[in-house]
Amino acid sequence: MAKSTKGKTPRRARRNISAGRAYVNASYNNTIVTITDLEGNSVAWSSGGTIGYKGSKKGTPYAAQLAAADAVKKAQQTFGMNIVDVIVRGSGSGREQAIRAIQASGIEVKSIMDDTPVPHNGCRPKKKFRA
Repeated sequence: MAKSTKGKTPRRARRNISAGRAYVNASYNNTIVTITDLEGNSVAWSSGGTIGYKGSKKGTPYAAQLAAADAVKKAQQTFGMNIVDVIVRGSGSGREQAIRAIQASGIEVKSIMDDTPVPHNGCRPKKKFRA
């Protein structure tokens, strides 16, 4: 029998990231908050479903608030993040509440940017949506 060469792998060193970006993707059904470093590498994320809500409750402003607070808490505890730029996408009901939760959780919000994709007569809509 061959001896197993599987040993302990060294633990990854804890990076200290002071600044980053918070992406809030607010759709009608859910709100997803992703926190990245300045290069765009994902650091922490949370959503209405991760918090424990199911179905239509995931799209509520309260679920967005809890998701944003959870993501910020993970980023602060793991990486010591304290400055963030907020980028909001989508038109769901949780977008404003998610921004408020990020500001209230003790992290400094440097800027807020709305990056909602707007179609300029792009794809042809489905049959039921055409007039």
